Amino acid sequence: EIRHRTFGMEYELSQAERKREHGFLARKKSLSGRKMLVWRKAKGRKNMSH
Repeated sequence: EIRHRTFGMEYELSQAERKREHGFLARKKSLSGRKMLVWRKAKGRKNMSH
């Protein structure tokens, strides 16, 4: 039985994983990723991806 659960440490930041999954080059590789970049550019987003 767990009496005291601590919250807040679920997300363990890893820049390498973030870039691999959501980075600009990862977006460019797939068709849907390229579409996403086009949509974000059309909307006027300052950042296209990580």
